[in-house]
Amino acid sequence: EVQLVESGGGLGQPGGSLRLSCAASGFTFSNYAMTWVRQAPGKGLEWISGINMGGRDASQAESVKGRFTISRDDAKTTLYLQMSSLKPEDTAVYYCAKHNYWNWRNSVLEVWGQGILVTVSS
Repeated sequence: EVQLVESGGGLGQPGGSLRLSCAASGFTFSNYAMTWVRQAPGKGLEWISGINMGGRDASQAESVKGRFTISRDDAKTTLYLQMSSLKPEDTAVYYCAKHNYWNWRNSVLEVWGQGILVTVSS
């Protein structure tokens, strides 16, 4: 069974940092692109960042560029999202998701984690 389990969320301070992790199991993690998506309260889904097989072609949405960094450790089958310079508008449920192909730019999301809440507030 394919599983994605996020961790590392919680309360963050404005200007502070948090790191999200997504532990993957049930598939050959290294062969697939992965993505982070978030949903702020009362809003729709927002793509945040994607990364290809082998850690290539990592990209971020304009809303988080320069503040959030996606990475992966294939040996640990874990996806990460390092979040810095947090803003209150980063408050959202964050989901990691698996693509059905090695390249996130031309594939679809087929498996999602359960999501984890990040709240940015002083």
